Amino acid sequence: MSKKIAFSGVQPSGQPSLGNYLGAFKQFVGFQETHQTYYCVVDHHAITVRQDPKALTEQTYAIAAWYLASGLDPAKCTLFIQSHVSAHAELGWILSTFTQMGELERMTQFKDKASRHKHNVNGGLFTYPTLMAADILLYGTHEVPVGHDQLQHIELTRTIAERFNGVYGDVLTMPKAVIPKAAARVKDLQNPTKKMSKSDPGLGTILLLDDLQTIEKKVKKAVTDTVGKVQYDEENQPGVANLLGIYAALTNQSIEAAVQDFDPDQYGPFKQKVADAVVASVEPIQARYHELMGDKAELNSILKAGADNARTHANATLTRVYDAMGYVQLV
Repeated sequence: MSKKIAFSGVQPSGQPSLGNYLGAFKQFVGFQETHQTYYCVVDHHAITVRQDPKALTEQTYAIAAWYLASGLDPAKCTLFIQSHVSAHAELGWILSTFTQMGELERMTQFKDKASRHKHNVNGGLFTYPTLMAADILLYGTHEVPVGHDQLQHIELTRTIAERFNGVYGDVLTMPKAVIPKAAARVKDLQNPTKKMSKSDPGLGTILLLDDLQTIEKKVKKAVTDTVGKVQYDEENQPGVANLLGIYAALTNQSIEAAVQDFDPDQYGPFKQKVADAVVASVEPIQARYHELMGDKAELNSILKAGADNARTHANATLTRVYDAMGYVQLV
């Protein structure tokens, strides 16, 4: 039986956080062992916000390097840059004609970004989800590893695919979202009621490029509570629950098993052990990242091979879409 297909993309903007690693990069590594995988640096998506050209170039390479440093193997997956496969933009346009204005207006991420970038509420920001749908649907994707914040976009992708297939037959594969079991929503260490965000790099956010001493300090200064019990109670002890989720995800075990690793009455040793787990995980990733960023020739070689492979599969889907719709295609 052929493997299921998985696709996911990451924007080249800002430094990735521990939340990005646990919610995305680490999960991607597992998928490459069990699925036919396509991983993409989505540079087209990044330009809905004005980008400095030099910074965009460097950040695009950086995200590719983080993918690889986290454990992706080019022999087991297809890694490429979105703009290197023109079918993404072509199918994105087609799918925009199968997407209703009201559906796009309801997207919570559009509302959020529009409120934060009021000087530049552009059409691309509004139609972002149709391009994301094209990203996914081009590869016959069965499963999309995402965080909770992207679930609405996956549901819209399914709606668009169903609408297209309702008109033209069984052309597009129906994808589904897959959420990581542990640490799907890594919270801010200083405010565990909100998501850890790379756009808010304070004491509550661990960035993957933070030095190891800073990472340890941030974990040890994490807000807990006065309950004084190491247990998983997300409602009453969100800070402790967040640290347990991080530890469980890094050590590849369930929350229930992770709790057994700690003395339930000691917060100090608990935080230290979580800090040690974070440092032990991040240190080799940082080393490989710096190695890759120092050798752009290796990155270029991997990304070119990935784009060549992705282009073959994406163009096959695009051809089926064009044929179904009656486009004239010259052979």
